[in-house]
Amino acid sequence: MKLIKALPFILAIVTLLLLGACVQKRATDESTAKLDVGQSTIMQTGTYKKISPAEAKALIDGGNVIILDVRTQGEFDEGHIKGAVLLPDYEIGAKAAKVLPDKDAKILIYCRTGRRSALAAKELIVMGYTDVLDFGGLQTDWPYETVVSD
Repeated sequence: MKLIKALPFILAIVTLLLLGACVQKRATDESTAKLDVGQSTIMQTGTYKKISPAEAKALIDGGNVIILDVRTQGEFDEGHIKGAVLLPDYEIGAKAAKVLPDKDAKILIYCRTGRRSALAAKELIVMGYTDVLDFGGLQTDWPYETVVSD
């Protein structure tokens, strides 16, 4: 009889303990941002900054910025910002360390419409690059001069 009276109390305690464990696990998962790159998981260490084409042009004119084009070779050959380095978005994980050895360098990243540059910027941040700027797309956002590859 005592067991029957104590059963609701025991069930309430067990329920509270289970709910508490679920809430704590969820909070931990939401506070840790991860990106799977190849076979390893890397923790995100910062964020990239979205800037306007005018701000990007001012940085380029001022020098001391790496201009990173993440489009394909064919797109690059059709027209790119003078001085840009080509590193297609699908090769960032494998080649960024070689093409961009200084993780603290100011990197201005762009693509055709802004989608690939945003994804590439996030990937660079996860890889430890600290100063990544994205102005979006060359075709959709860039009103300034471009050059064609020979």
